[in-house]
Amino acid sequence: MENLWTKNLRDIDPYVPGEQSSEKDIVKINANENPYPPSPKVFEAIEKFNASSLRFYPNANATPLKQALADYYNVDIKNVFLGNGSDDVIAIAFQALFNSDLPIVYPDLTYSFYPVWCSLFNISYKNYPVGDDFRINVEDYKEKNGGVVIPNPNAPTSLGEGTEFVEKLMEYNQDSVVIIDEAYVDFGGVSSVELTKKYENLLVTGTFSKSRSLAGLRIGFAIGSEKLISVLEAVKNSYNSYTIDSVSIAAGVASVLDYEYFTETCNKIIKTRSRVTDELRALGFRVLDSQTNFLFATKDDLSMKDMFEYLKSKKVYIRYFSVPRIENYVRISIGTDDEMDIFLKEVKEYLK
Repeated sequence: MENLWTKNLRDIDPYVPGEQSSEKDIVKINANENPYPPSPKVFEAIEKFNASSLRFYPNANATPLKQALADYYNVDIKNVFLGNGSDDVIAIAFQALFNSDLPIVYPDLTYSFYPVWCSLFNISYKNYPVGDDFRINVEDYKEKNGGVVIPNPNAPTSLGEGTEFVEKLMEYNQDSVVIIDEAYVDFGGVSSVELTKKYENLLVTGTFSKSRSLAGLRIGFAIGSEKLISVLEAVKNSYNSYTIDSVSIAAGVASVLDYEYFTETCNKIIKTRSRVTDELRALGFRVLDSQTNFLFATKDDLSMKDMFEYLKSKKVYIRYFSVPRIENYVRISIGTDDEMDIFLKEVKEYLK
């Protein structure tokens, strides 16, 4: 006989992250992590951190890190929100900003955490299919809705849209909150942060996990109008006032202040991405024009699932999605040049 209390348990299909193998000596290019270490200033900040201070709660508002981001993006500190990774930031935004009777809208091929949050927070949603070229059609987003979420650049497709696209999106959605998820924007995308000064209903989210090599510290942020940020703060403080720990605050500030290292590593990734794109295309692969730190690729005469399994057997980990429309594509994070050379070598062996 089933226990009655089990009927009260949440039944939900969770988000599935990229495989985190414990195997040694692998080429791990499946989770869109940065192949380079954080800024040397981050190492210095952590080494100098006074561990005895950990007995105290962190700064509840994470003011030093908020101020560093405000200065970097040329906004007021009241326009900055911080959370435990951008996933936490967006989850809070879903709870705080999407409370309409109408469904929220986002592309059908996009970050797979969005439907999980909708299920978790009982938010209805509607998808608009991307085109055959995987582009998002802004004209789809004219209908009334309870909110809009657009990753720009998009994942897993790697494609980005420009300012004109976002301006038109805002024109069509003056009565809804629009979230632009910019997790990958630093690798060649066009940021909409400046537009938050023009549109009070626009929220832009970002992360330290990709371009700042701090995935292990979990730092995410949002930039928007004071009205939006104040609501986010109210929801966050209703269940956890201390989302950013003291070490992360110190390391995050150091990362933001080292602009030279930040641009250097981003440019290295962009350069490697361009080289690997050319080499894959020369091998007959179709590779989308990425503005992210990963590639989205296919080859019509091959099974991408089989190639994924083959590479895994050679300790090269990429990402495969068993999802309609993209079931014959793979996502390849950009590693170091040495890692990508190993990847290309094994791909060539597979093609033989």
